Amino acid sequence: NMNFLPGIWWSLPLVLLWATPPVTSSWWYMGAVGSSRVMCDNVPGLVSRQRQLCRRHPEAMLSIGRGVAAWTAECQHQFRRHRWDCNALERGQRLLGRVLLRSSRESAFVHAISSAGVVFAITRACSQGELKSCSCDPKKKGSAKDSKGHFDWGGCSDNIDYGIKFARAFVDAKERKGKDARALMNLHNNRAGRKAVKRFLKQECKCHGVSGSCTLRTCWLAMADFRKTGDYLWKKYNGAIQVVMNQDGTGFTVANKKFKKPTKNDLVYFESSPDYCIRDRDVGSLGTAGRVCNQTSRGMDSCEVMCCGRGYDTSRVSRMTKCECKFHWCCAVRCQDCLEVVDIHTCKAPKSAGWISRT
Repeated sequence: NMNFLPGIWWSLPLVLLWATPPVTSSWWYMGAVGSSRVMCDNVPGLVSRQRQLCRRHPEAMLSIGRGVAAWTAECQHQFRRHRWDCNALERGQRLLGRVLLRSSRESAFVHAISSAGVVFAITRACSQGELKSCSCDPKKKGSAKDSKGHFDWGGCSDNIDYGIKFARAFVDAKERKGKDARALMNLHNNRAGRKAVKRFLKQECKCHGVSGSCTLRTCWLAMADFRKTGDYLWKKYNGAIQVVMNQDGTGFTVANKKFKKPTKNDLVYFESSPDYCIRDRDVGSLGTAGRVCNQTSRGMDSCEVMCCGRGYDTSRVSRMTKCECKFHWCCAVRCQDCLEVVDIHTCKAPKSAGWISRT
C-alpha cells in the first residue's frame, strides 16, 4: 500500500523511486509486454501526462528503472563523506520526501541528478535498440569535419536529444502542474541535470587505412560515464545559488546581491539546509550517530565535523587485506593475505537519541 504518503506525490524523484519496480522484476516485464494501460493506471503518483507516456512507451519505464539505480548510487557516492549521505533512499522514501519538501541545496541536487539519470538511461536504451520509439541519432550521417580533418559519421551515435526530450516530457510533467516557487525551482534544477549529461557527450573515432594510417576515420558521439555527470553536478551543488522569487512570480533573483545571477547550468535553492546532526523526521535527517568518521581528516568526514562535537567511539577490528603484492613476468600479480588490525571511529549518539519531530 503506497497511499500512506499523501502530500508528497508531487516530487519526481519519489515518483521514480516508488513507481519503478526493480529492473529484474518479472512482474514489471510481463506488465510492460502485456497490458500497459493496466500497469500504468496502477502506478500511484503519476499525473495524466506521465500516464499517457507510460501507456505509449511501457518499455521505457524499464529503462527509467535503470536510471533510478544509476542516480541513487551516484547520489550516495557524492554524499558519502557528508552528514546527509543520501541513504534516506535506502532507509525509507518517507525521509527522502521530507528532504524534497524543503527547497534546500540537497533537494536541488536530487532533482538534478534524478533528471540526469532518466536522460542517461533513455539515451542508452535508444542506442541499444531497446525502445521502439528511437534508435541511434539519425542526424549523424554523411561526412563532417573537425580539427583533425574530414571524417564519416558511422557506428551508433547516442541519441541524446531524444533522451532529453523524453526526460523533459516525463520528469517535468509533475512540476508543470504547479505554478509556485518550488515548482519553478525544480524545473530549473531538472533542466540543469539534463544539460549536464549532454555536456559530456564526446566524439569517438576509429581509424581506417593501411596499417591504421587514419587516412579515413569513422566517428560517432557517445555519452561519458555517468560519474562525470555526478562529479559535475556535485561541483554545482557546492556552488549552488540561493535565490528568491522575483516580484512578478515568473523567475528568480539572487538572495544576496553580491553573488552572480544563476545560469541555466547552475543549481538553485530557496532554503538554507539543516545541519543533519540529529534524527529529525521533519527535515528528513537520519542524524550522524553511528556514522564512521575519519580521525585524521580536516574535511566534512572528520570526526569533529561528522559527529557535530558529540565525540566518537573507537573500536579495534581485524580484517584480511591483500599485501606484499609482486608482479610476475608475464603477466600476473600475486599477493598474500595479511591480517590487519585497524581502529574504526564512529560518532556518539546525542543524549536523546530518538526521533525529533515537530508535527
